[in-house]
Amino acid sequence: MSFEHFVRHARQHPSTLSEARRRQLAAGQKPAALFIGCSDSRVIPSQITGAEPGKLFELRTAGNVVPEYAPDSASSEMATIEYAVLQLRVPEIIVCGHSYCGAVTALTLAGRGMEELPALRTWLGVDGQTGVELGDPSVSAESKRHIQAQLQTLREYPFIRDRLAMGELRLHGWFYEIDTGLTFVCPQDPDVSDFLPL
Repeated sequence: MSFEHFVRHARQHPSTLSEARRRQLAAGQKPAALFIGCSDSRVIPSQITGAEPGKLFELRTAGNVVPEYAPDSASSEMATIEYAVLQLRVPEIIVCGHSYCGAVTALTLAGRGMEELPALRTWLGVDGQTGVELGDPSVSAESKRHIQAQLQTLREYPFIRDRLAMGELRLHGWFYEIDTGLTFVCPQDPDVSDFLPL
């Protein structure tokens, strides 16, 4: 698939939506969920969820990393989460990781082989860490632990903690298996480690 294909599709795209639907979208958005996923080109949130335009508010970062809460920092990721939760009042947040994730591989190896990528090393927080050898190239187990860590970081955002306590928001962890197309869900019980089929 080439860039020219993208151009052709972009030219045709308006015709796939009805005029009424375009007017409805122009009037505002009320997404059903905030989807925090990896920037990986193989992971397409709307393809995984079947979401139509206007239904999924997306935040894609290297390794679906959620930054620690620091309201005075200039973080587009934090601003996106804040806007989705406080302004759009999304009722659900999905953190979706995946197999064969380059960022999780880099985390596991503590950045070895990323010497030419200083911004990514800093984003992942691997400087000064000691990595381990990869046992499984799909880094599935590591990715699942990483999803759980991002969910815990979200729980530490005060406005998320408040909406969770009021029962107005739910958090979900999903693991997308690239080679099978299957999605698995993170257990809600912190004492259970096995992800189950969605």
